[in-house]
This record gives sequence, C-alpha cells and structure tokens, in this order.
Amino acid sequence: MARFRLKLFCVVAILAFYVPLNLCRAEYNYIDISNPFLHQIPIAIPLFKAVSGSAAEAQLSEELSGLLSESLRFTGYFKMLDHSTFLFDPQKSGIIAPDISFRNWTAVGAELLITGGLLVKEDKIDMELRLFDTFKEQLLIGKRYKGWKTDHRKMVRRFCGEVILCLTGTRGVFDSKIAFVSTGSGNKEIYICEFDGYNPKQVTHSKSICLSPAWSTDAGYIAYTSYAKGKPDLYIRHLEQNRGAVVASKGVNITPAWVPGKFELAATLSFEGNPEIYLLTGEGKIIKRLTNNGGIDVSPSWSPDGREMAFVSNRAGSPQIYVMDVDSGRVERITFEGRYNTSPSWSPRGDRIAYCGLKDGRFNIFTVSRDGRKLQQLTQNSGDNESPSWSPDGSLIVFSSTREGPSRIYVMTAYGTDQKRLLALPGEQTNPKWSPNGIDK
Repeated sequence: MARFRLKLFCVVAILAFYVPLNLCRAEYNYIDISNPFLHQIPIAIPLFKAVSGSAAEAQLSEELSGLLSESLRFTGYFKMLDHSTFLFDPQKSGIIAPDISFRNWTAVGAELLITGGLLVKEDKIDMELRLFDTFKEQLLIGKRYKGWKTDHRKMVRRFCGEVILCLTGTRGVFDSKIAFVSTGSGNKEIYICEFDGYNPKQVTHSKSICLSPAWSTDAGYIAYTSYAKGKPDLYIRHLEQNRGAVVASKGVNITPAWVPGKFELAATLSFEGNPEIYLLTGEGKIIKRLTNNGGIDVSPSWSPDGREMAFVSNRAGSPQIYVMDVDSGRVERITFEGRYNTSPSWSPRGDRIAYCGLKDGRFNIFTVSRDGRKLQQLTQNSGDNESPSWSPDGSLIVFSSTREGPSRIYVMTAYGTDQKRLLALPGEQTNPKWSPNGIDK
C-alpha cells in the first residue's frame, strides 16, 4: 500500500516552472482548431538528453522522444521534422534557452521545439521537458516529472496535454480512452484502449453479444447492452469496482447515453410496448419517459449542456435524426437528405451532430449543424463507415469502417481529413465510443 501511495504521489505531483501555464494561451493563438484548413506547425523533437549517459537512459531517451512525437502527431496539428535535418544535438549541449541556438532550429524550418532530459536511477525516473517558440526564442512550457520508470508513458502524455492546452486552450485527448465492440473472442464483447489504440483490453466476458458502450461523465462507469441472459438488457458497470446495476425490463433495454455532468442516462426501453427513450438514474431506476410517439425511438445523444437530446426515430416512415428540448418536450427533425440516418453523436462544442447515413448504397459519416443546416459528408468511396463518436475536445471523430474488408476502428479530424486506422485485432471491431478526459490522472 505504501508503494502504491508513493507511486500515485510521484505521478500526480507535477511541478510547473519558468512561466505560468496560462501565459502561452493568453498571449498567443498558435492553432485554430475550428479551421478546417488547419496549417500544421513544423515542430522539432530531438532525442532527450541522457543526464548520466548510461545505456538505459540512452535507450529510454530514444523511446520517449519517439512516443512524444507520435502522440503529438496523432492530433493532426503538427508536422514532425526529420532528425537527419537537425543542426543541433542536445546530447552534446544543454536543453534550456541559454544553451540553445534557435537559429539552428529556424534554419531547418522548426517553428516549435521540444527539448527533454531524463535521469534514471534504478526503477525511478526524473524527466524535464520544455516547449519553445523558436522564432520568438521563448520558453512556452517547462515541466518536471518524477515517478516510477513504468509510468513513463503517463508522464509523456501528461506533457502532451500541457502542450495542446498551451497552443489551443483545450487539453486534447491524452487523458481519454475509447471503448468498442470486438469479436476477437468469438463473441461480441466490450474492449477499451487508449486514445491512440494502445493497450486494448477486454472488459466484458459475457460470451454472448454486447453492444453500444457509453461512458459516464467521470469515465468511471460504462453502460452497454448485453444479451447474456438471452435478451437485450442494459448493464451499468463501474470499471474499477465490483458494482453496478442491470435494467432487465420486459422487452428491449438498449442504446444508453449518459447525461453530461449527472449520474443519469437515457436509454430505449420497450416494457410498455413501443420502444421509447426514458431517463434513468445511474442505478437504473426510471425517472421519466422522454419520448412518446408511435414510432421507434432509439440512440439518444446529449448536447453538452444536457438541455437537448438528439435521437433516431422512424416516426416519419424511415430512420431520421431528431432533436428534443428536454424541458418543453418539443421535437424537431434535422435530417432530410437520405432515407436512412442513424447513430447521432453531439459534438462537445455543441455546434455539430455527427451521424451515419445511407447514400448510394453505402453508409457514410456526415455532420450537420443543430438547426439541420451546414450538412457535410466526411467519408466516401471507402466501404461502410458507421458509429461516429467525438473526441472529448471535439477535434477528432472515431468511427468503424469496412474499407479494408473486416470492420476496423478509424480516426479522422472533425472535418474528415487525415483518416487513419486506430487498431486491428482478430475478428471485427465496431461501435466505438470516445471517453471524456480525466482517465489515468
């Protein structure tokens, strides 16, 4: 227990030095995350300096600088400069401003520079990281991390979050994870991986069908549908503790969606006959019925303020996206192109709703503004693309696609650019859901 407490303290205790964290954001606006024609910033990330010069430090230096580069590259905000072009080697000099010739970095096109140094003592690591503006010759961020050697990934990703916060005003995706469904075990089970596909783990073992994972606001719970008892029931499960609830009403209990900032969720239940959306407590108790229509209402998705709910209904004859004002009960249809539109996902910024639509015989990902205007198609000519889910900062969308044959999980920017596969496991992967930030802090 003492070792655990020490580990927790070392990882969580982060020391800021040289400049206040808010200085960068207050004076500069490097990245406009709302710009679909984003200019990627050229950034140089040389190998970290091995303070003692040991072989273990040198190996870890290469590993961690590579991890930092790949983590920042994932955001789509940066152009990574090739090490072979560098005119300066931090291994042979210092990593702070007085020892850096910024002209050597601007000469190779670097607008930003990250330097790092690390010291390894037995099973502990002491790491310093700095972000510089090379043209202003100015330090933007300086951080020092201490902890167990096994926590080096958390340290690097914590710094990545500080970099993105400084440059954009948001923390990015580095404290988030993605839940999804995979058939690798021979059944449809829920898995969880880190934001970039690293370290996928199976979290359900129902040996049946599990679908529609949904994260609670604090990322402590997952709700999902399981056929473990022969019919679709709703499971609410705490990921770290052996507790939760099951909603096993007569009929279907499907498509959960947590209310932002509350221990409540919406889900479709049919115990009264017609599939309607109900509001439930986090323990699975019904608070009230939200929809009341002769059609089938499923797949709720909440606005960031929790005042409105997007959902799918066939009340007009085919599945379409609707938005309900929860207080008044007023409902508006917002999709009119195409006869089959499903899987709404409301952007964390509140400005757009992503969904899956059938067009020319294929499913593709679209976004539409809250008022039903500004329709954009994000995927095309690449198999079936389904189940969009926004990253917690609204900059990326995760989705499933059959473009390579079996269904896999992919990520793209909020404007459909830079589409890339997240991971490939045995079987097929579907139903991705991005968590809020805050995991592994």
